Amino acid sequence: DWNTKMNLTSITDFDEVIKKHFVDSVSILKYFDFKNEDKIIDVGTGAGFPGIPLKIMLPECKFLLMDSLNKRIKFLSCVVDKLQLNNIDTCHSRAEDLALNEEYREQYDYVLSRAVANLSTLSEYCIPFLKIGGKFISYKSGEYNDELANSKNAINILGGKLDCIHSFVLPNSDISRSFISITKIKETGKKYPRKGALPKNKPL
Repeated sequence: DWNTKMNLTSITDFDEVIKKHFVDSVSILKYFDFKNEDKIIDVGTGAGFPGIPLKIMLPECKFLLMDSLNKRIKFLSCVVDKLQLNNIDTCHSRAEDLALNEEYREQYDYVLSRAVANLSTLSEYCIPFLKIGGKFISYKSGEYNDELANSKNAINILGGKLDCIHSFVLPNSDISRSFISITKIKETGKKYPRKGALPKNKPL
């Protein structure tokens, strides 16, 4: 119903939504061990993927769903109320602005992002949110080699280190997916993320 009013997803077949959105979102639980006290931010959450399915599966974790479009945040707030989810907040902001706010900067155990930007740009958006020792996990397709190679400088500058990569195929499909995990090993410089379109137009 909401998708008829705004562009939440171009995938509308029920089985495809289950597989490409819900199953894809929770596949991370096969590879990473989240703890009840973890604080998790979903950067560029869009229609709530992976944040909403993961919140259902990880009820004790504290989630923040962030997106730059307020109409999506209104939709997600409605979903949170309808499902009576606790320990989950929504936030209308751009990552490059919110990550400079001391209330959010270097406060999270995990930063997740799915289908937002190339890995170099995404690292600048996401790594500043992490505590030292926290993990930034990017949802990517099976073809990640070029992106990864082009992002190594950015990851290093921002205080991160490549941790591991998990590749898999979605059940009952030929869709290849990957999780790229980056651990934060030192503080991010105060000038990052850069303002405006710089992270996108001039990746580190």
